Amino acid sequence: MAKRQLILDTETTGINPKDGHRIIEIGCVELINRRFTGNNFHVYINPERIIDAEAVAVHGITNERLAHEPKFRDIAKSFYDYIQGAELVIHNAAFDVGFINHEFSMLHPVLPPVEQYCTILDTLMLARELHPGQKNNLDALCRRYDINNSHRTLHGALLDAEILADVYLLMTGGQVSLNLANEQDGTDDQSGPAVIQRSGRLKVLRATDAELAAHETRLDLVQKKGGSCLWRNG
Repeated sequence: MAKRQLILDTETTGINPKDGHRIIEIGCVELINRRFTGNNFHVYINPERIIDAEAVAVHGITNERLAHEPKFRDIAKSFYDYIQGAELVIHNAAFDVGFINHEFSMLHPVLPPVEQYCTILDTLMLARELHPGQKNNLDALCRRYDINNSHRTLHGALLDAEILADVYLLMTGGQVSLNLANEQDGTDDQSGPAVIQRSGRLKVLRATDAELAAHETRLDLVQKKGGSCLWRNG
C-alpha cells in the first residue's frame, strides 16, 4: 500500500495561538513511497490581525502583503481534504499542529483536531535521537547533511518544507525511485532494481579500534560456542 507523507511547515503572526496569533502561510510537499509527486499545497492567508514585528523579522511577511489573500476559513476545507489520512512530517510538530488545531477550532462548523485523521512524525525529535547533544534546528541539519540552503535568507513555509523534505530523506535513508522511465511512458513494470537517490552527501562513520576489537571478541565468543561466523567464512 502506498505511503503518503506530507512535509509541512507554517508561518504565523506570533508564537502562541492562545494569545490570538494566527497562521499566515502553509506549505506542504507531498511524498508517496518516499518520492516527490509535485502535488504540493501552498497558500498565503490573511490573518485578520496585526503580525508581530518579531515575526516579520523572521519570515518577512507583512500585513500589506497579505491584505488581499484569503482568510483561513476560505481555504480550510481544501487544506483539510488535502491532509486527510497522510503522515505529517513536521519539524517541532507541536508548534504547527497546535496552530492548525486552533484554526480548525474557530471554524463554524468546527473541524476535528489533526491527530484524529493524520499520523505525525516530528523530525526535531528524530534528529535529537540521531544526534543527541547537538544543534538540531533546520539550518544545523542542512550543514550536517550537506544540503545547500544558501537561498534561505528568511523563513518561508513552502521553502522550509522543501528543505525539510531533503533533510528527512537523508536522515532516514534516501529517496526511493522505481523505474521512473517506465512510469513516464505509461507502463508499470517494476521488475528492475530500486535506485536510492540522495540529494546530499552522507557522512561515513567508521568503527573505532576499540569497536573493532569488541567486534572480534564477540566473534570469538560465537565460535567458541560452536556458531558459524559469516564475517570470517567469506
